[in-house]
Amino acid sequence: MNTTPRSSSIETLSKLLAMMEGSARFARDSVKRAAAEFGPAWEDDFAAMLQRFYRSDAALLDAVKGYGAFVMDSMRRQKRFEQDLSYPAKTYAEAAAEVYFNDDYMRRQYLPGLLLSHYLWTHHYQQIEYFKGFFLTWMERQRITEFVEIGVGTGLYSRLALQHLPRLRGLGLDISPAALRFAAEHVASFGFSDRYQTRQQNVVEQPSERRYRAVFCVELLEHLADPVALLKGLCAPDGKLFVTAALNAAHADHIHLYRQPQEVLAQVDAAGLHLEHCFFAHAYAPNQPGQPVPSALAMVLSPRP
Repeated sequence: MNTTPRSSSIETLSKLLAMMEGSARFARDSVKRAAAEFGPAWEDDFAAMLQRFYRSDAALLDAVKGYGAFVMDSMRRQKRFEQDLSYPAKTYAEAAAEVYFNDDYMRRQYLPGLLLSHYLWTHHYQQIEYFKGFFLTWMERQRITEFVEIGVGTGLYSRLALQHLPRLRGLGLDISPAALRFAAEHVASFGFSDRYQTRQQNVVEQPSERRYRAVFCVELLEHLADPVALLKGLCAPDGKLFVTAALNAAHADHIHLYRQPQEVLAQVDAAGLHLEHCFFAHAYAPNQPGQPVPSALAMVLSPRP
């Protein structure tokens, strides 16, 4: 029986909710909240990703289980952070060994959890909408034909850019082989692999001589011991950067604690960058005054003359 795009989206999300009932019941409310806040456009967007990237029920169920484990781990770490008001002491090398080079953990939990969180966590999806509205529209107006994403992760932002601009070509850089594979598969599932390449590279240790006019760097700063070193010299003098940071958000690989947006903006200034505009949102309302709440800061930056 043929189905309309809307009925197909509803069917996919119903299947997702049924899987969550058995494997991640607490996550069902996230689906319902996002649908109520963002409406049919969100449902179609989310369902399209699930249909293309997770082509079998078994693959989708694995993603649901990975998301459930990702959220439970994040909640435990966040509770500890609320008590200690600090992240556990950890070097970048230690975080990389624990997370980025742990292929099983990345494939089963971290990457599917992170991907689904961008649709199911309100402040993450608002960040996506900000990226589309403020950065991709600039790229379209300027007729940008190439971009680089540093710390490609799940490949979501690269895929969104390729989807929005049919003549665009992109490069995704990451230190994690698992992330590079995941991102390439994500992009390929939408049919954009001929316009996209990935490469294993640590940009801080191995700076690229190539300067792009459009650079994405999503939720990477808090993973680094020296975020300013990354921000320096990332894009062409006439280019722009889309950069985000997570604040007060305890995860296994977060080692640089940002408490307030001003701390991120100070590093932006120290790196010789100009803030054109930004978006900031909390993940949820604090339960009591003074409680640190995970937050997202997204910025459009340009090099200072």
